Amino acid sequence: MHVLTSDDWRLWRELRLAALAEAPDAFASRLADWQDEGDREERWRSRLAMPGSHNLVAEADGRPVGMASGVPAGDPLVRELIAMWVSPKARGAGVGDALILGVARWARASGAARLRLAVYEHNAAAKALYQRNGFNDTAAPSDSERGAERFMIKPLGDRV
Repeated sequence: MHVLTSDDWRLWRELRLAALAEAPDAFASRLADWQDEGDREERWRSRLAMPGSHNLVAEADGRPVGMASGVPAGDPLVRELIAMWVSPKARGAGVGDALILGVARWARASGAARLRLAVYEHNAAAKALYQRNGFNDTAAPSDSERGAERFMIKPLGDRV
């Protein structure tokens, strides 16, 4: 697991573009949003330098295979898990579990009691991953531009 800084923007860019291309229905952002005029070094660096964020990349055999970010939420006791993606070649090998654990540990160490996320209802594999890692539904799905979103939360005990 590798914690990113703004100097790692090229690596983040590579993974984020791959994620948006491979799983376009899994994210609120669209690939086109991050290409052409949106594909600027300062924008990638700014995303990684977001105050209070924690950005991780998982590697296997020396290659990046997944990513996830933790960011502050409006509530000081909550952090959000965002931008989660695992390469299809690495799925089923525990990469998603490791990324969630990494973000959960950061969240707990930063004073959070809960970790929250949003997942599209049609993304059954992601929902199963999150449930397996202790996330529970917080409310009925709500409709968004990309489909029904399910909001999930994971309590963070004394040890994560």
